[in-house]
Amino acid sequence: MVFGCRFLMSRTLFFATAPPTGMGIGPALQEIASNHPKGIAKVVLKKGKTQLFKDGSPMVYSGAVDRIIGRPPPKTGDVVLVADGAEKPIGWGLYNSVSMFCVRLMQLEDETADDPSCVLNVDKLLKARISAAITLRELLGLPSAETNAYRLVNSEGDRLSGLIVDIFGDEAVIASSAAWVEKYKQQIKYHIAQIKNINHITWRPSVEILKEEGYDFPDSGVIDSSNPPTTVKVVENGVSYLVSLEGQKTGFYVDQRENRQFIMSISEGQKLLDICCYTGGFALNAACGGALSVTGVDSSSPALVIAKKNIVLNNLDPSKISFLRRDATEFMKGAISKGDSWDIVILDPPKLAPRKKVLQSATGMYRNLNCLAMQIIRRGGLLMTCSCSGAVTQSGVFLRILQGAASMAGRKITIIRQAGAGCDHPIDPSYPEGAYLTTVLLRVL
Repeated sequence: MVFGCRFLMSRTLFFATAPPTGMGIGPALQEIASNHPKGIAKVVLKKGKTQLFKDGSPMVYSGAVDRIIGRPPPKTGDVVLVADGAEKPIGWGLYNSVSMFCVRLMQLEDETADDPSCVLNVDKLLKARISAAITLRELLGLPSAETNAYRLVNSEGDRLSGLIVDIFGDEAVIASSAAWVEKYKQQIKYHIAQIKNINHITWRPSVEILKEEGYDFPDSGVIDSSNPPTTVKVVENGVSYLVSLEGQKTGFYVDQRENRQFIMSISEGQKLLDICCYTGGFALNAACGGALSVTGVDSSSPALVIAKKNIVLNNLDPSKISFLRRDATEFMKGAISKGDSWDIVILDPPKLAPRKKVLQSATGMYRNLNCLAMQIIRRGGLLMTCSCSGAVTQSGVFLRILQGAASMAGRKITIIRQAGAGCDHPIDPSYPEGAYLTTVLLRVL
């Protein structure tokens, strides 16, 4: 697949016209709602809760709701008004009768004058928000000849809470984690399908999260695809990968792109170990960056099959890069007993704290893994350690965990670099819960 110039005007977007602007002050949201043919229910907030949402928070928790006005009452996925205690609308969003997220706000009252065509209209809102997401990625240089794997829609960061869209070449993988996304599935697929060069779409619902949203799945399976290939070839920062469309998450961790590129820049002449390597992202970058030797370790056989194919795909010397199927803890304990060490170690385990309620137990697991990793690094070497657990990132405990691990290992650490997900993963500052990835580079003495 060949991509054109990175500049914004070099590509033709699929939206022929933008939503009307410059229309002055539009009719009040309440007036628009009163003229809606189906009638719109109203979710009234408790006293003192209104300002939080006027300031931009997109999630109305059930505990913030005083009462719901409307007969019949709204159903999950319905458009509703959100109003203050005096029943004056402050915005509109999508309702859920089961979830702790009672409403996901889509537009505030003061936005409706600037974007009147989207008021109470989910389809037009989807079109406008996806268009804005495309424009932002183009400003970031995505896609390009060097990178055609990236995140197009990042949930709250692109003001489409519960919707993730990753692009892999001509393949779009849509991850759903909200009941409203499932309700508007066909509309979402339609708008994504209109994007230039997208030939296939795979729909991947987050089953456990959606069950909490009150959504039940048929027994026939959850992955819905338009006859895509099993794997797709992509390029990221000049490194080629095969991506399994049935793999973890959406198939590939595009959030680590900038961190992988950093590892490439410091790997020349180094001996590197990639723990929990999945399909070899960090390991391949190290090898392409001139590392003397690279070892990737993971417990997933399917992931390692692809990782080994990626060696061939990048014309790398198989004597300098290898992948092993091992349990991470057992491998590191074995390396310690044999006295093995590496110049650089990457530790990128799966999400260990999916919820705050398991944060304490996850803290111990992160500490133990990092303690082992620090013991197999030569003194003065580097550890890039990661947590993709939102509960860890948002609590700010990761650095304390690492200091505790260093004390257990009898090593001294210095923080060299801290980073999160790539720039195609925007975060809404009024919803910091959207931040989940923490990556820290340590010098280990």
